[in-house]
Amino acid sequence: MEIAAPMKDAASRAEFADLLQRHRGLVFKVAHSYSRDADDRADLAQEIAAQLWRAWPSYDPVRPLATWMYRIALNVAISHLRGRSRHDAHHVPLDEDHHAVESGQGAEDGLPLRALQRLIAGFDPLNRALLLLYLDARSHREIAEILGLTETNVATRIGRLKQRLRERLCPEEG
Repeated sequence: MEIAAPMKDAASRAEFADLLQRHRGLVFKVAHSYSRDADDRADLAQEIAAQLWRAWPSYDPVRPLATWMYRIALNVAISHLRGRSRHDAHHVPLDEDHHAVESGQGAEDGLPLRALQRLIAGFDPLNRALLLLYLDARSHREIAEILGLTETNVATRIGRLKQRLRERLCPEEG
């Protein structure tokens, strides 16, 4: 990810470049969760990196770095998603993987991760962010801070989302 933006000094630029390199997985994880194809993911990752760059001078080192990065990345991703047309945002291609998920065949055919990703992609942006952070083993407190919710609200929403996922991935157990 190459971003060109003014920074106060070379040391600050180098520090940011190192930070972005060390945490690039976070950027790509968010981009992958909010984009359908490789080109869109690359554009979104670039947009996230650019926004992190712009916000870097105001980062408070007292705060957890990952929390700060997630908050910015998710805000950019949600804005990106909202920026697409209504049809584009709700369009789900009807390919073999989609058919396998809809028919409940994903896990049996060796596609559990794809099945889960497809289901998560169908959730609204807030629930998608909740699951992304939950699957990244973030605490309820961290998730609440990143998304601006209460810890109780986070716990309740995650419980409901897990139930919805169970019902869709394992209908015989739901």
